[in-house]
Amino acid sequence: MLEVLTGSGLAASAGLNAYIPLLMMGLLARYTDLMDLPSGWQWLGNGWVILILAVLLAVEVVADKVPVVDHVNDVLQTVVRPTAGGLAFGAGSTSETVTVSDPDTFFSTHQWVPVVVGVLIALGVHLLKSAARPVINATTAGFGAPVASTAEDATSAAMSVVAILLPMLVLVFLVGLVAFLFWFLRRRKERRRERRAARA
Repeated sequence: MLEVLTGSGLAASAGLNAYIPLLMMGLLARYTDLMDLPSGWQWLGNGWVILILAVLLAVEVVADKVPVVDHVNDVLQTVVRPTAGGLAFGAGSTSETVTVSDPDTFFSTHQWVPVVVGVLIALGVHLLKSAARPVINATTAGFGAPVASTAEDATSAAMSVVAILLPMLVLVFLVGLVAFLFWFLRRRKERRRERRAARA
């Protein structure tokens, strides 16, 4: 069960920022004993891969904080974030970490399943983020973009750490995301009603 929570947390994290969970896994695998990537995923700990992920993260962090540019970035990331989520779930759920000592027993067959699950989780989080950002930009005249982006990056980093070190807490993050989704959809519906009432 911990494998699923670790993978889910990393995939959800990738839905907010594609590069944070992958970079974190690579750094932890390369420089600490907190994560041991399986043979098929050891490329994440390669120095060049870490450098490329760091550069991509820097670009993403800047682009996501500029109004209008953040929308273009979200469109481009519609492919990147789910892909990163699939990679993060696949690598994270099959890795040996401080909390998971025998990951092979859970995903011994059907190795494509964790990747597909990760893609779906990251895509869901990405779509929620992409839908919320234009609303934030419109209601704050663009000033909310850097604040929202910083909060998303911080959440992505925190969820990545929690997924690896304390996977049981991933449930709290996931429940929070679902609660935010319901609140956001309800608020959107109310705004539409208000607009129709104002026009009438």
